[in-house]
Amino acid sequence: MIHKACPIALHPDGTPLRLAAFTHPAAGLQLVKGSIEPGEAPAKAAARELYEESGLETKSAIPIGHSTDIADGQHWHFALCRVAPPVRAAWQHFCHDDGGHLFKFHWHALDAPADSFAPAFQNALNWIAAHLR
Repeated sequence: MIHKACPIALHPDGTPLRLAAFTHPAAGLQLVKGSIEPGEAPAKAAARELYEESGLETKSAIPIGHSTDIADGQHWHFALCRVAPPVRAAWQHFCHDDGGHLFKFHWHALDAPADSFAPAFQNALNWIAAHLR
């Protein structure tokens, strides 16, 4: 089983609950997530992935749960990551993974439709919504 870290980066104003989401140039609308390195704690991996993929920093990543029902063969670990203001409404970040990609970020309202996301990310959003309410 592959272990993945998914940081839940919430907008600092908190109303409504909005989390960082991005458009991958080759794979569509996604949440930040990535592989947990051998010996790395899931929460630490979540904070690292958040910075690597979005440029957002968090002072702490708090584990809130995990699931094997997000994507086949994967064990997703979720960590709540509060980002410090100020934040922009939308931004771009160059991620060096897979040869480099420019990701276009925005804040996705947790109660907004998720049908534009791939099925694994729809599952993740449903999991997040169920655990943050």
